[in-house]
Amino acid sequence: MTTGRQQWDGLATGMALATLDAASGYGAIADAALGWRDGRLTYVGPRAGLPGDPATLAREVLAFDGGWITPGLVDCHTHVVFAGDRAGEFEQRLQGADYAAIARAGGGILSTVRAVRAASEDALLAQSLPRAHALLRDGVTTLEIKSGYGLDYDNERKLLRVARRIGTELGIEVRATFLGAHALPPEYAGDGDGYIAAVLDWLPRLHAEGLVDAVDAFCEGIGFSPAQTRRVFEAARALGLPVKLHADQLSDLGGAALVAEFGGLSADHIEHTSDAGVRALAAAGTVAVLLPGAFHVLRETTLPPLQQLRAHGVPMAVATDCNPGTSPLLSLRQAMQLACTHFRLTPEEALRGATLHGARALGCDDRGVLRAGLRADFVHWRIGQPAELGYWLGGELAAAVFAGGRRVA
Repeated sequence: MTTGRQQWDGLATGMALATLDAASGYGAIADAALGWRDGRLTYVGPRAGLPGDPATLAREVLAFDGGWITPGLVDCHTHVVFAGDRAGEFEQRLQGADYAAIARAGGGILSTVRAVRAASEDALLAQSLPRAHALLRDGVTTLEIKSGYGLDYDNERKLLRVARRIGTELGIEVRATFLGAHALPPEYAGDGDGYIAAVLDWLPRLHAEGLVDAVDAFCEGIGFSPAQTRRVFEAARALGLPVKLHADQLSDLGGAALVAEFGGLSADHIEHTSDAGVRALAAAGTVAVLLPGAFHVLRETTLPPLQQLRAHGVPMAVATDCNPGTSPLLSLRQAMQLACTHFRLTPEEALRGATLHGARALGCDDRGVLRAGLRADFVHWRIGQPAELGYWLGGELAAAVFAGGRRVA
């Protein structure tokens, strides 16, 4: 409940806590207090249990008038750094075109690639920072950002550099994921193996610059084959980098089982994952990342294997998949609501998915719950009960957002 007796940097009182520090339930504490020092939580518990007068315990005391504090939200799958938009494709899909057909006609990911290649690093930051800031204002304190819209060395590097700059600008932790194997660029048309060879050349150079925290790929009929994905994963493993995968979104190519074989952090999308794939995730301890924004925008009808995931104890994260084509979603809380509506997650499952399990999908074991000793990442919400976070469609519910004990929104 508490660590140390030195004066804390901050102490919050006058609210309830949803600690999530239990196997089930919200871990609720009414009339609670939360203390922190040097970016770590020092006290999580009832106000009556504080080891002294609040005024003497902390240099700053925040006396809230109700509401709830939860762990900071963790958006573990985004493509938030990009240039331009694809609103025109949204119109095309509404008129009957499907995502795969648009991609084959030169739209989709490749249209964003053209825009990214034409933008300077500063211009790319200027376009992307407001999107990341919107996620922050709605409670996100840890953000994953993928590359994958450059598809050559210089532009993949540019995307990863912008991801790092966003973390510095916003004062939150950004995990940068190399997604060079996202799509086949025009200069490699018809030569997927040749392009993968280029990706394998870029990866150690980008890693040596400190730009890569994890490696991802798009294993799909319109992306890369399991054999090509395996080559990427083997290269990542040789560098000691964890892997993730866009798996089984449009068809079942065994992607979930493949990423589980490599002890991957997460298998993402997984609408078409088989029972064997779910069992592989369970055995490997790999997180299933649900992306209801893309499911919603693409008007998909095949649900992820939710009952099997529950039955086999696979942790389920929830993320925005913020991207210009299939999930232009700027609120992780809205992703939670969509997960409840489309996938029938309970509000508690959705909140755990956007905190504890989202952190696990990034390999972060120092956040996602409120517990003394962990990072002081937390959000004070204007709500009367935690279920409201999966209930409201829109609105401004975050009253204050803290990352590492500093207020950032």
